[in-house]
Amino acid sequence: MNASLRKIVTDVVRDRWLYVIALPGLAFFVLFKYLPMGGVVIAFQDYHPFTGFVGSPWTGLKHFVRLFGDPDFMMLLRNTLLLSLYNIALGFPAPILLALMLNELRRQWFKRSIQTLIYVPHFMSWVVVVSMFFVIFESQDGAFQNLIAAWGFDKFTFMMDDGWFRPMYILQVIWRDTGWGTIIYLAALAGIGPELYEAARMDGASRMRQIWHITLPGIRGTIIILLLLRLSDVLDLSFEHVYVLLNALNRDVGEVFDTYVYRVGLINGQLSYATAVGLFKGAVGLALVTIANGLAKRFGEEGIF
Repeated sequence: MNASLRKIVTDVVRDRWLYVIALPGLAFFVLFKYLPMGGVVIAFQDYHPFTGFVGSPWTGLKHFVRLFGDPDFMMLLRNTLLLSLYNIALGFPAPILLALMLNELRRQWFKRSIQTLIYVPHFMSWVVVVSMFFVIFESQDGAFQNLIAAWGFDKFTFMMDDGWFRPMYILQVIWRDTGWGTIIYLAALAGIGPELYEAARMDGASRMRQIWHITLPGIRGTIIILLLLRLSDVLDLSFEHVYVLLNALNRDVGEVFDTYVYRVGLINGQLSYATAVGLFKGAVGLALVTIANGLAKRFGEEGIF
């Protein structure tokens, strides 16, 4: 046994209980993430469940040609990218801003109470969230419709208006996930040394100066890593959320790749075509993460690989 292998064995034996604790997580990724990757071969086949991988005929890039030649492809790409960009531009900074505000609270009981309240929406399903927004904004006897009527405006339907699809989507994402997203940032903020703030106060720095020159640089690495991870899902939106918001009147602005795969690929049993669409999404996400990770390292950050 050479020295490097002996060192690996020694480290595993020494940290054996840490590896035991990690086993459930590793098993999850192996069973549900890595093993299913072998199924991407059906994107290059006319897959038939009864004949399996071996008996299904190979078709090369047929399904990808169909996807790129589909008249709805540009509409799907535009809708998916716009929702993702809005999510990154508006939804990604929201937990950072909220974490900064919570970090400024000095009464711990009040801070913990606020944290508990803003965590609750994350545990609601998208069906419940959309239903709540429907009752509040859409119901003709709801509070919002009565309020705009009292102000002299005509009642109108948000959910049925394609111009309101994207704002409602982003508003629901921010309301549901912003509080939960603060957890990582609050943990990063807790790692900043209090002596830095004390020195800044002695030098006469205001609270805004302290946030700009100490707090934000202190969590910059965390922000970049989470942004890189978000870029990997740029074409992977929440299927449940978009699906429950979709209807015949807003499909032109709301249909995304995930709902398209379900409607065209899975309902009609076109498994190979659905897999081809998923493989395209994964390739785009991998390319974006690789490029962004390279740029992050070029500017002196650690990156994710």
